Amino acid sequence: MDESTQGSRPVSDRVLTPPNVLSMLRLVCVPIFLWLILTSQDNWAVVILTLSGVSDYLDGKIARRYNQVTQVGQLLDPLADRLYILSTLLGLAWREIIPWWLVAILVSREVFGTALLMVVRHYGYRALPVHFVGKAATFDLLFAFPVILLGQGDSMLAAVVLPIGWAFAWWGTVLYWVAGVMYAVQTRDVVRVARAARAANR
Repeated sequence: MDESTQGSRPVSDRVLTPPNVLSMLRLVCVPIFLWLILTSQDNWAVVILTLSGVSDYLDGKIARRYNQVTQVGQLLDPLADRLYILSTLLGLAWREIIPWWLVAILVSREVFGTALLMVVRHYGYRALPVHFVGKAATFDLLFAFPVILLGQGDSMLAAVVLPIGWAFAWWGTVLYWVAGVMYAVQTRDVVRVARAARAANR
């Protein structure tokens, strides 16, 4: 994942880098993934979601290892994560596999995060630094939903994996909101620093 939390690592304005291409491919697969879920082609949906998770890991590893962290990557990577989560939520709720109130909890967290992003951009910042809790929450949710999909049915495998999927879903939901609170604290600090800098320049 292209992150801005790598200390003094430079962030370039390049577009066509290997990590960015991987992120673009993930985005292209989002509508295919949603269609597979809505048409109950769960096995293929799990395959695409798994490949998305692998590519998500690889694009970050490549970006950090070869100093290919880019501004475009910092936008595409979290966008792809959120679109996969949103697509999975809507697809599973439409099929009545998960409750709509869980969708509301997670979507409201996303709206909250978007509002914080608008605030920091008002003060000249592109985005907030991504921290471990936020990445852990995303991982939990992206892991939970394909496992919940695999847990549909009457097989022994389904009976075993379904509670595991729900455990990751609940833990990911809690972490997602904990991360939201942490981002809110970061936003407060950013606003304080920006206002102090403006006051000093007057």
